[in-house]
Amino acid sequence: MRAKNIDLIEEHKASLARPKHKYSLTAKFFFFSMDLVTGKKNTLCKAALLEILASVPYREWEIRSYKTITRYFRNSNKVCWSQRVIEWGREAQDNEYDHLRVIYEKMKEDNIKEAWYLSPVITFIFVLKYVIISKIVAFLSLKSAFYFNGEFEDHAEHVYAQMVEDNPQWRDQPIKSPIVKQYADVENWSQVFINICLDERDHRNESFVRSDYPQYVAQYKNNLSE
Repeated sequence: MRAKNIDLIEEHKASLARPKHKYSLTAKFFFFSMDLVTGKKNTLCKAALLEILASVPYREWEIRSYKTITRYFRNSNKVCWSQRVIEWGREAQDNEYDHLRVIYEKMKEDNIKEAWYLSPVITFIFVLKYVIISKIVAFLSLKSAFYFNGEFEDHAEHVYAQMVEDNPQWRDQPIKSPIVKQYADVENWSQVFINICLDERDHRNESFVRSDYPQYVAQYKNNLSE
């Protein structure tokens, strides 16, 4: 977990400056497919769709890990490893849902109409497809699933970093919603979305570590952690 006393402005600059991860063909195709539907421009509606999908793999890993615990309850190593995956998955899911609620609060505040792809039917199709992908990848290799998630979260971090850069007016917009304040007790919307950006960096880092690629971890400038 990152330290609370980080410099949000400096970490935002770091996210912008760091090149995107060298994505696999699967990840590139996935992001290309999303852009075909949502457009290349980073919008709140597009971010909402990202968050709707973001919780899917964590939920699937949790289900798979419970099955592992049930099947291999005599194997303490597998049980402990699976329990750690479950704990991480639950925390990450809750965090992604927080992001979704915060984004929706911003959309309401700005009177932004939901894009067509946020309709219940379309989001159901997107989620169903991502569930299938997550199940297949996790079945073949859970560590490969973690790696793909690291790519997804790297993409999300850069999306939010660019959104903050593209919306300088957020720096002058105070937080009024108690829901948003509960997520991040900061002064303005720019700081809120930088926090979301860094949450995605944390998810990215954890995913790469669990997939046995710690060399891809993006460090914080002050190198502090809790």
